[in-house]
Amino acid sequence: MDGQNITKVVLLSCGSFNPITNMHLRMFELARDYLEDTGQYRVVKGILSPVGDAYKKKGLIEAHHRMEMARLSTDNSDWITVDAWESLQPDWVETSKVVRHHYDEMLEAEQNTDDVDTVKYAKKRRIEENYEGSSRHKRRDSPQLMLLCGADVLESFGVPNLWKQEDVAEIVGHYGLVCISRSASDPDKFIHQSDMLWKYRKNIHVVREWVTNEISATHVRRSLRRGRSVRYLLPEGVVDYIHVHGLYSTESEQKNADVVLAPLQKYTGGSSS
Repeated sequence: MDGQNITKVVLLSCGSFNPITNMHLRMFELARDYLEDTGQYRVVKGILSPVGDAYKKKGLIEAHHRMEMARLSTDNSDWITVDAWESLQPDWVETSKVVRHHYDEMLEAEQNTDDVDTVKYAKKRRIEENYEGSSRHKRRDSPQLMLLCGADVLESFGVPNLWKQEDVAEIVGHYGLVCISRSASDPDKFIHQSDMLWKYRKNIHVVREWVTNEISATHVRRSLRRGRSVRYLLPEGVVDYIHVHGLYSTESEQKNADVVLAPLQKYTGGSSS
């Protein structure tokens, strides 16, 4: 296929990363292989965005620890990076706003690269001016940002009060989604059952992982609480960091146990019990 018809893609993964596991990283590799195998895309960057402390998820340790573990895990990657913006926000930030932020950052980086070419720059400005709120729209001459997630996140779109439906429509409709499916999940069935996801089904890329790996952060934390080894489930540097800082104990798992999860609190008017 002509290189001019290949769309550059930036993959964004949002989550707790509590702690980051080899599976979180493996998802990026699987997504890149899948997208580039279509001959339509070239993946140029991957971004890990750990959620802030204000998310209030049970057992969620401090963001600065989760950020540092994510950084350690990507030290040897030449294309996956970690971004602190979401983790530093004092309030919980909806995923749609995080996606918008990174899209704007991506456009700004592209614009700065093209500043030396005044003709190209002028063209970009005209394109921007033709859009109302350009951050909500894809532009033909810029990379495409896609949200990378597991099938559990896709299925969480159907949980009452966890997501605003207009946010789901924006993420899937304007940007795109790459969903890595685990053995026990059936994202295609979920897409078929949801009118909204069905409407935007062409923007959802379902990637089947045939070499199934069911590592979960919950399982890792449980093993750590029980003094069991987690080596080879997490990047080596992350295992060492956890032990040096004494992370993940019975006490830390009870953090936020009596607090309503931020989205549920925001969308239902709930409060701490």
